[in-house]
Amino acid sequence: QVQLVESGGGSAQAGGSLRLSCVASGNTDYNCMAWFRQAPGKEREVVAVMDSNGATSVVAPVKGRFTISKDNAKNTLYLQMNSLKPEDTAMYYCARALWGSCSWRQAEYNYWGQGTQVTVGS
Repeated sequence: QVQLVESGGGSAQAGGSLRLSCVASGNTDYNCMAWFRQAPGKEREVVAVMDSNGATSVVAPVKGRFTISKDNAKNTLYLQMNSLKPEDTAMYYCARALWGSCSWRQAEYNYWGQGTQVTVGS
């Protein structure tokens, strides 16, 4: 079993920064880890993905502003968010896939955290 706990959310002004963390416990083996977000009234969408070798991909709306990284010693996944915009306001979730192609499909991910809220003011 895997437990994922996110932290680091909060409020920021447009142009500001936040760093989200996701600490994993339990079985720490994985193939892919990712950050998703869900804004009010919208479907949950992928933000960034990292495979077990450290290769990453980020979606176009956050490219150049958000960076996904990890610290294996701490079993922690990060999402550094810079140049925040009001449209980044959402609940952010980390997720882990034990196998698969590290795609952007939610169905591929076996474990999810409870989420951390990010609110960006204009």
